[in-house]
Amino acid sequence: MWVVVTLAKGRACARGIEELLKKEGFLVKIKPVYKNVGEEENYYEVRALESEAAEAREILVQNGL
Repeated sequence: MWVVVTLAKGRACARGIEELLKKEGFLVKIKPVYKNVGEEENYYEVRALESEAAEAREILVQNGL
């Protein structure tokens, strides 16, 4: 099951977080929160597998995100 590990404002920010977590070996997906909102005004859910979520959040904290 996929769970949200953080929210990011704007697609560029979400992609940056996605790449960071992928470099660390996590499976990651991003999903827009709202429909019909521009990419940079929208918020994105950054999701990881439930079994890896705690570790993924720890990586985010270590990187100041």
